[in-house]
Amino acid sequence: MLLRLDLQFFAGEKTEKATPKKRQDARKKGQVVKSQDISSAIVMLAVFIFLIAFAGSYVNNIETFFKQTLIHNIHIQELTSEDVMALITSTFFELSKVILPIMGIAFIAALFGNYVQFGFLFTTESMKFDLKKMDPIKGLKRIFSVKAIVELLKSILKIVFIGGVTTIIVWTNIESVLALSFKSPAETLVTVAKLVGIMGVGASLVLLCLSVLDWSYQKYDYEKNLKMSKQDIKDEYKNSEGDPLIKSKIKQRQREMAMRRMMSEIPTADVVITNPTHYAIALKYDEDEMDAPRIVAKGTDFVAQKIKLIAKEHDVVMVENRALARAMYDQVEIGDQVPDEFFKAVAEILAYVYRIKRKI
Repeated sequence: MLLRLDLQFFAGEKTEKATPKKRQDARKKGQVVKSQDISSAIVMLAVFIFLIAFAGSYVNNIETFFKQTLIHNIHIQELTSEDVMALITSTFFELSKVILPIMGIAFIAALFGNYVQFGFLFTTESMKFDLKKMDPIKGLKRIFSVKAIVELLKSILKIVFIGGVTTIIVWTNIESVLALSFKSPAETLVTVAKLVGIMGVGASLVLLCLSVLDWSYQKYDYEKNLKMSKQDIKDEYKNSEGDPLIKSKIKQRQREMAMRRMMSEIPTADVVITNPTHYAIALKYDEDEMDAPRIVAKGTDFVAQKIKLIAKEHDVVMVENRALARAMYDQVEIGDQVPDEFFKAVAEILAYVYRIKRKI
């Protein structure tokens, strides 16, 4: 009894790698290896590189925006509805030239960040309402879990490394920072923009390096959660392929039905060619319906004896031809016509059979 319980326990322990079917089902549900930090790092890096590369044109766009909205349109007059709509339209147009390129770069970078991790995937499973997610007990377990501790450590590492990188960048440019108080507003903005761009790229690269470690952990956690027990694998096989016991019974029933159909055709045969003990081939020929003789039954050993017994009961002529019986059994299936290579030998046998029947 104890041994049986131990075997059941080990059978239920999740020690096996996930099967391809379970991986495919998990992917359909949106469960893939994903590090959010990779996507965030790629988006940040792309946006900051874009801003640094096109800083000049962006300065012109921002100047145009402020002139259009704050300077050009500030004058005292009575505004009509047409004036208000024109003001709103021009404002949104100038603002879109500033915001839309950044949003477009961020969108493309986010798609790329996800694609490099798990390829193309679109699913609505993760958007479905699930009451289990609102379970307070499971929520507390998630808060006080190993995964929560890992997330806390990740956050601390990000703060330390990103803070360290930005501090180093500021420290190496400390002279420029201290000199800001002596510069004009325009020069101050240029210096601050350069420092922000450099710090943004540096922080993005650090986050990208940390995200590789995070992805490795997510991969480990994903594989761990997908693990299956031996019983799970057996159940999956039964569900996908069918219960082996049921499949074997179905095949046995099919064989029995095929055997009964074959035996029912033997009384209509013209001749049974035998080995004489190990092989038996039953042939039928109707010149009005067939181009060549057709095999209606064949068998070896016990089945061959059964064929001969039925043939004897229904007065079907039996002819012994060892070589022909063996060759036709190996090369011709039930329902097939006699191949050309055997046609001469079979024709001679049928002619012999017809002569006997005419004498009778």
